[in-house]
Amino acid sequence: MAENKEKLLEVKNLKKYFKVSRTDVLKAVDDVSFDIYKGETFGLVGESGCGKSTTGRTIIRLYEPTSGKVIFGGQEIGGKLSGKSKKDLTKKMQMIFQDPYASLNPRMMVKDIISEGLNIHHIESSNKSRLERVYELLETVGLNKEHANRYPHEFSGGQRQRIGIARALAVNPEFIIADEPISALDVSIQAQVVNLLQELQETKGLTYLFIAHDLSMVKHISDRVGVMYLGNMAELAPSEELYDHPLHPYTQALLSAIPVADPEVERTRERIILQGDVPSPINPPSGCRFRTRCPFAMDICAKVRPNWHEVENGHWVACHLHDEGQSSAKAE
Repeated sequence: MAENKEKLLEVKNLKKYFKVSRTDVLKAVDDVSFDIYKGETFGLVGESGCGKSTTGRTIIRLYEPTSGKVIFGGQEIGGKLSGKSKKDLTKKMQMIFQDPYASLNPRMMVKDIISEGLNIHHIESSNKSRLERVYELLETVGLNKEHANRYPHEFSGGQRQRIGIARALAVNPEFIIADEPISALDVSIQAQVVNLLQELQETKGLTYLFIAHDLSMVKHISDRVGVMYLGNMAELAPSEELYDHPLHPYTQALLSAIPVADPEVERTRERIILQGDVPSPINPPSGCRFRTRCPFAMDICAKVRPNWHEVENGHWVACHLHDEGQSSAKAE
């Protein structure tokens, strides 16, 4: 992403810890930093449990961060914000949830689900104009106004996710966090939802944080991609650059698992099989958190946490294999 692009969101040293017992703390997100520019789609990928969904929920303040800063449109989102300021920010930031079945209130009609944000932010003055807005949103996401008087259980998973998208769009946000919005859907429906999100981005000038574990889909939709492992950022680069020239061994292993459509290539290509299980975020390894599964682990990997640094223009990595000239590494 070019330097002259305007930053919409800045995440600086974000941490989110959960106390799971009197003595144990789960470090779900541990010192994560990245920026998102206006109009782009930033993909965030990693294995289940790496902290990517927690990162999204902490950015939008569904979780209160343990430490670190989230700056949106030049304004820090923090506990010091007044009620009105927080309300204004939540209007600009919306979320599409992973589970289209659990994210919609089964006791509410679709028209009430979508218009809830309109009521909270006093966007439409009358019931009639509010209902017209609901009809307009339903048509925008590929449904029709007859669906407004139905309940969520009357829809398929793909239709429910479209309702969730309509709800997010209701307050005219600038930024949407899409938390694995297609992982619970049939494969035949996933492309439709992704195409809808891209169309909405073009017509409404939206900015996305697209969280997913489907690497091929992330490549398709994202301008830049960040890779997370056990609460840390491992690598970040423009989409094509990351997929063509991955630097971190973890990124290389993830990309090697993507199926190839050509049977001949698929049979002969080399896959990187990671040994062992993901360590517990309650007691993560010292130094580099990936070292216990890394085929290139060195002595320094156990002692020193690798720097998060820019190797090439826009290509960031945290790995001692690419840490030449970095003298500010800190021993844990």
